[in-house]
Amino acid sequence: MPHGRWRERLPRGQVERRLASWLTEPGSLTARCQAASSHFRVRLLRFARAPALADEGSGRPMVRVREVLLECDGVPVIFAHTTLSTATGGRLSNWIARLGSRSLGSLLFAHPGFVRGAIEYCRLDARHPLFRRVAAVAPTGPVLWARRSRHRLGAQEVLVTEVFLPAIADIEAGCGR
Repeated sequence: MPHGRWRERLPRGQVERRLASWLTEPGSLTARCQAASSHFRVRLLRFARAPALADEGSGRPMVRVREVLLECDGVPVIFAHTTLSTATGGRLSNWIARLGSRSLGSLLFAHPGFVRGAIEYCRLDARHPLFRRVAAVAPTGPVLWARRSRHRLGAQEVLVTEVFLPAIADIEAGCGR
């Protein structure tokens, strides 16, 4: 699988089994992390208006961006990058603006009105802007696997991208299931 290209299928044999289990998790990564660690924390890194990344396909030059680190027992395991169009206001805009250091997953998987789109996968390297953002705040390897999906609530849509850090492999793959 080429670096930096999003695909709807995770390539067989290219991802270690424990990591593949996290990448293909159909439920909330927050819930799975909470079940796998004695202390779970969401560390808010940024919430601001910013340019959309070239591969996000937002159709708008500026979006609201929320970036957090999910930490299990004090170790960063997932970097989450969320974008929301600045064009429309509504419940989703208000909710995300008030999340602070709470998990977005707790909202997306708890509210019955959300509809999740297909999950896409990508292998990121230092050429991708998300890889560079992760490297600025947490330990990385030469490549990082990421997944993303769109979540729709009424007329609003949020794109959630989760980048998996090397330490995720140390978390028991079967926890939280």
